Amino acid sequence: MDKTTIDAFKVIGISVRTTNENGQGAKDIEALWQKFMTEEVMQKIPNKMGAEVYSIYTDYEGDYTKPYTTLLGCRVSHLDEIPEGMMGKSFDGGTYTQFVASGNLAEGIVANEWMKIWDTELPRAYTADFEVFGEKAQNPADAEVDIFIALNEE
Repeated sequence: MDKTTIDAFKVIGISVRTTNENGQGAKDIEALWQKFMTEEVMQKIPNKMGAEVYSIYTDYEGDYTKPYTTLLGCRVSHLDEIPEGMMGKSFDGGTYTQFVASGNLAEGIVANEWMKIWDTELPRAYTADFEVFGEKAQNPADAEVDIFIALNEE
């Protein structure tokens, strides 16, 4: 397992509180993405530091089987200006390991990669795990999405 250090960062976007129980997370996160796209949330985020979209899983009540918050947004330079209806959050960074979901986004490549992650014995920290939809994710039929999993410091 390769480890990488992620520096602290800030994100502004929209969020939903959900759980993976009974497939609820998949439905809620799909609805969040739908809202993000149809309401052009990305265009309304101030002080963006790039065109990547971050999907962050945080505020875990336990492990991945317990409720958590998904924040869908963009990395920003500061949190001084948070539009109404959005949330801004600072993340400490830390030690992470990286996975890459490759293929057709419509075929659930990201969800499939998460299934594999859940089956691993990673020493997960459950602080903030995230996906980065960058340039390689622009072609939905042949996309690459980076997934970063927070690890306990050893």
